[in-house]
Amino acid sequence: MNGEEPGWRYERTRPSLPEIHSSLQVPSSATFLRKLLAFAGPGFLVAVGYMDPGNWATDLAGGSKYNYSLLSVILLSNLMAILLQNLAIKLGVVTGRDLAQACRDHFSRPVSFVLWILCEVAIAACDLAEVIGSAIALNLLFHIPLLLGVCLTALDVLLILLLQQRGFRFIEALVIALIGTIGICFGLEMMFSKPSFLGIVHGFFVPSIQIVSDPGMLYVAIAILGATVMPHNLYLHSAIVQTRSFERSPEGKREAIRFCSIDSTIALTVALGINAAILIVSAATFYRNGYTTVAEIHDAYKLLTPLLGVAGASTVFALALLASGQNSTLTGTLAGQVVMEGFLNIRMRPWLRRLITRGIAIIPAILVTALWGASGTARLLILSQVVLSMQLSFAVFPLVMFTSDRRKMGEFVNTLWVRLLSWVTAFFIAGLNVWLLIQGLAWWPATSAH
Repeated sequence: MNGEEPGWRYERTRPSLPEIHSSLQVPSSATFLRKLLAFAGPGFLVAVGYMDPGNWATDLAGGSKYNYSLLSVILLSNLMAILLQNLAIKLGVVTGRDLAQACRDHFSRPVSFVLWILCEVAIAACDLAEVIGSAIALNLLFHIPLLLGVCLTALDVLLILLLQQRGFRFIEALVIALIGTIGICFGLEMMFSKPSFLGIVHGFFVPSIQIVSDPGMLYVAIAILGATVMPHNLYLHSAIVQTRSFERSPEGKREAIRFCSIDSTIALTVALGINAAILIVSAATFYRNGYTTVAEIHDAYKLLTPLLGVAGASTVFALALLASGQNSTLTGTLAGQVVMEGFLNIRMRPWLRRLITRGIAIIPAILVTALWGASGTARLLILSQVVLSMQLSFAVFPLVMFTSDRRKMGEFVNTLWVRLLSWVTAFFIAGLNVWLLIQGLAWWPATSAH
């Protein structure tokens, strides 16, 4: 499809991330595995958002206070994420537009502008968690002051520019390597903490009635849900699937959707494993030893080595946090570029565009760190998830609406069962995030007073 087809308001639009659009050739005749490898990569960039430092605070709190019970919530969150990211893939592949461009084409300019502002706020809130997480890791590992650590994380924009000159594959390779680092680190932590296998299985597949009967447990459960599906991931995924050069025929698009969906599902399953591992390590280390209020990353770092009796356990934890934070800021910067270009359709040099989008995200993090410092880190992380929850539905509802519209999607429109499941998921997330927002606003002043 293109901008002249029914269902879109025609406007001459550059493709998403023009400097890397269709830059990776997909072989037209190759084995299944070779084609899968050609399409693999975007899913892992998106999966980064499902294991960022904002998730760590909720997972640590859930494991230390409620043992393995909230693993079922992580599983449910991941299943919803797989559905929504697949819709983002379909939108990008079929229409050639990312979600931000689709919103600009469909809605009036004032509405599009408001959606852009909301998305920028969400990216800044998400970056707050990522940057603070990286700064905490640098502080724990190398005793670098928090404020200096925040400034150092801004250098990732230079790394993106350097790598992108060598091809988008280099960025994907770096992200996958950092995900591997996080996975290895938490594999070691799982081995050190010796969790209960039966407890893990029970936590995943036997949801506790206490989740809805205990207000505190429900709050943490909804915080996990709110921290999992990130709005900027939907914009980013619909853009970076277009970095592949594939045949734009119906069969070519169908094949691209299939392989991109496999890539996304594998990557999000890896994210599920890492997210679950954080909660499992927290349960097996803190809950088992009676430390039921561990939510701050600093506290977790200090307690891991003495409680596990393994030298280096805390260092491995901090190394995983650093990899998580840096990965998230890399993909957050790309998402910022997609959102600004898509909603505003502005033209400027890539390095300047990156500096602007990075500045929008990094300046609030610098201000907050300068004002609060190390105190209240957990409150800041959870507050960032509350801010994210305010914007999430403004990305989910347009995504479901566009992919369910036959005028826009043609033969690729969502089937009836996908449409029903998508709308149920959208309203479910909206309802839970409204509840989280209300509770979070009530919780923030109370905790700030201490």
